[in-house]
Amino acid sequence: MNKIKARELRNNPTDAERTLWRRLRLRQLAGLKFRRQQSIGNYIVDFVCLDKRLIVEVDGGHHAQQACRDSIRDSWLRTQKFKVLRFWDNEMLNETDAVLQAILNALDCPSHLNPPPQGERSEKRE
Repeated sequence: MNKIKARELRNNPTDAERTLWRRLRLRQLAGLKFRRQQSIGNYIVDFVCLDKRLIVEVDGGHHAQQACRDSIRDSWLRTQKFKVLRFWDNEMLNETDAVLQAILNALDCPSHLNPPPQGERSEKRE
């Protein structure tokens, strides 16, 4: 059941999720691998870095009405040794760099928001 739901969520991301995924995929953030819409226990998390045990949730307005449910979910995830970060959709869309910096801070990584393009050489050609 969770696999089908996770696939459906991956195929229909929100604009905010799509924006964040563009910056997390292909190890663009500090060289770390993130997965999206990953099953953990009975839950599906938006984004997770399994190596660092960090979950990033991007919440729409409907989460304001389900704060209690989210709190229970986050508590269970913390018992599984995950750290959970939550951002509102509008934060992700309007303050992308600040959100990415908060994720880097939670990962205890140096700032690598704009890595050099793959395949670039550091020496100059004459």
